[in-house]
Amino acid sequence: MEVLSTGGLTTVQDSGRRGLRRFGVGVSGPLDALAAEVGNLMLCNPPDAAFLEVVIFPLRLRFDCALRIAVTGSDVQMEVDGQRFPPWWSVVVQPGQVLTLRAPQGGGVAYLCVSGGIDVPLVLGSRSTDLKAGFGGHCGRTLRKGDVLAALPGRAAASSRRFGVLPPCAGLAAPQVEGEAPAQATVVRVLPAAQWEAFGEATRARFLASCWRITPDSNRIGLRLGGGEIKPDAPLELLSHGIVPGVIQVPPHGQPIVMQCDAQTAGGYPKIATVIAADMWRLAQTAIGGQLRFQCVGMEDALLANAQQQTYLATVRRAVAQFFQDA
Repeated sequence: MEVLSTGGLTTVQDSGRRGLRRFGVGVSGPLDALAAEVGNLMLCNPPDAAFLEVVIFPLRLRFDCALRIAVTGSDVQMEVDGQRFPPWWSVVVQPGQVLTLRAPQGGGVAYLCVSGGIDVPLVLGSRSTDLKAGFGGHCGRTLRKGDVLAALPGRAAASSRRFGVLPPCAGLAAPQVEGEAPAQATVVRVLPAAQWEAFGEATRARFLASCWRITPDSNRIGLRLGGGEIKPDAPLELLSHGIVPGVIQVPPHGQPIVMQCDAQTAGGYPKIATVIAADMWRLAQTAIGGQLRFQCVGMEDALLANAQQQTYLATVRRAVAQFFQDA
């Protein structure tokens, strides 16, 4: 496949570079791991198959061979030679056909998965692009016009049948918060983090009751939030310590930062909360300028949310297996 044009911030990713944080190597991988996993499931790919993550649109690609693809993530507008298809859909593209992914109406990131996965070299056990360090993926960078990518062997595109799956926003119940919240606000569940108690009761209540806006200086390292200031009751001086995606740090200016998949491996800002793993996809699908509300939950609720997500994935897996059995 050849890149005809890209809005920027299109990278090759896979499930992530695990087990190397102690050496200062970040995870990378997808912002919306759930959407990426579903895309690979739709193609019967292995779970670590590489794909394209698209953050800025449009993206146009020309294919040189018949290939089954799946597009997941946001409600991205997918076209093949001008023919439109719904989001979360799988089709077979033919040699010479052009795929266009146009900006989604609701914002968020999209994923283009191809049968067999994108063929780029493994670096430290992963094909993900680490933009900060400049390695992995395709030449350690975002894709540019003229780049050519190949796919690894996968399920043959013998059948031209098309199909789609129910997206998580319809298959998983959205969390709710007490009191009033804007209808367009994304509710994200969090667990108390190490310095939760360092923030007074009134500050914690304000953190949970506020609508936080995702600011334009957000990126794959972290979502920077705008809103009322929150600060610990007393100044904290912390040694740098390990952090993971989902941690919400509070710098001295009082505006929280939600760490993302390209987050550094250590930091010294106090941590007020951590987004539960089952809700990280909700962050990825909230557009710049969108609003967030946080709901504090316990570990039991976090584990239940994870179980519900696994049930959703199992449903997709069964449906895809049935489709290919009947094809």
